[in-house]
Amino acid sequence: MLFKFYRHESRQRSGGDPRATETDMRVGVHINRFNHPGGAVALGPELAAAGAAAEAAGVSWLSVMDHYFQMEFNGGAEDAMLESYTTLGFLAAHTSTVRLGTLVTGVTYRRPGLLAKIATTLDVLSGGRATLGIGAAWYDREHAGLGVPFPALAERFERLEETLRICLQMWDPQANGPFEGKHYRLAETLCVPAPVSTPRPEIMIGGSGEKKTLRLVARYGDACNLFASTPEEIGHKLDVLRGHCDAVGREYADIRKTMLHSGNPGSQAELDAFTREMEDYAKLGIETVILGPRVDEPAEWIERTAGPVVGRLAGLG
Repeated sequence: MLFKFYRHESRQRSGGDPRATETDMRVGVHINRFNHPGGAVALGPELAAAGAAAEAAGVSWLSVMDHYFQMEFNGGAEDAMLESYTTLGFLAAHTSTVRLGTLVTGVTYRRPGLLAKIATTLDVLSGGRATLGIGAAWYDREHAGLGVPFPALAERFERLEETLRICLQMWDPQANGPFEGKHYRLAETLCVPAPVSTPRPEIMIGGSGEKKTLRLVARYGDACNLFASTPEEIGHKLDVLRGHCDAVGREYADIRKTMLHSGNPGSQAELDAFTREMEDYAKLGIETVILGPRVDEPAEWIERTAGPVVGRLAGLG
């Protein structure tokens, strides 16, 4: 099967780092906590307000975690966690421009055909704003807690590649036949209605593993998501990705490069420092920085912080 990819146009910067591209850096927001002081009843209005605030601030991306339990570093399993795709569907109804996705869906959480159907439904109901964010999964406690099988890492990567192939096949209207893999077998890959994105929903693969994850990005992904570390480390990861692209005959420039950053640049001094930091990542070709503040009232945070960040980073291209 010939897989189709999005094409993301970019222009080479003159001089300097040969990896650098001419882009305007965009801003995303990753909502990752749900411990609203008003309790569960306040979460719906808070998320609706967050969506409105994001679009008013010029944010281009909204994402949520895809986990059964809240993660240990962010409060632990006893803290609140919402199911991701239900949440994204709610956000779709309260927004009109931002792209929506997970950071990221673990491949073990849902059967591939169901996952493709869920992502397609989000794409249809949002008017073509869905991204399928996906990775190999890692949080063993939530799997054991809810009785979900958690195979060894090597098998999870095998399942991840088969899942990517299944999604692409389901999104190809000319390929409604069976899928025969090592771990998954589908008699029919029907997906009706089809996605409204052209040519299909974006696939974002999360993680920075050099041998497997970035190879899968080069082969199947439209976007990658890396964790902010240092410009030197990110530059190295992008070099590895470029090598994988060369190996499979893929245009490196066609892949959208995104980065998750846990910063919270609230004060003027913090915003100045954050802007200087982002200049180095923009030169490497990072197109979107996704901020993941650990706050329980994201709407107020977006209103206060995201707007100034959007204004600053738009000028880095």
